[in-house]
Amino acid sequence: MAHIAGIELPKEKRVVIGLTYIYGIGKSISQEILKKVSIDENKKVKDLTPEEEKMIRETIQNDYIVEGELRTQRAMDIKRLMEIGCYRGIRHKRNMPVRGQRTHTNARTRRGKRRSVIGKKK
Repeated sequence: MAHIAGIELPKEKRVVIGLTYIYGIGKSISQEILKKVSIDENKKVKDLTPEEEKMIRETIQNDYIVEGELRTQRAMDIKRLMEIGCYRGIRHKRNMPVRGQRTHTNARTRRGKRRSVIGKKK
């Protein structure tokens, strides 16, 4: 079983799809990586040789930011927005939608479950 960037890749899946299990790698980046190391996309993860696995691991390590480092970077970006007090930072602080979505209705995913208002009069 391939172990890349601290993640166990599923054996039965194709390499292109298996690499997407790593945080920060989507399908297009996965295809790019395999093209760099010249491995067929349709090959299964269990069929990878140790040399191919090592080449993939080194390419990801040298050229891409993935997993914990990427999560830390994203968290620091959000923290920076909140500290400088920009609009996006304020929206993050208030736990509201950041990218211009409406909040009068909808936005339940971001705002959380509805809370009942007792004794509200019209």
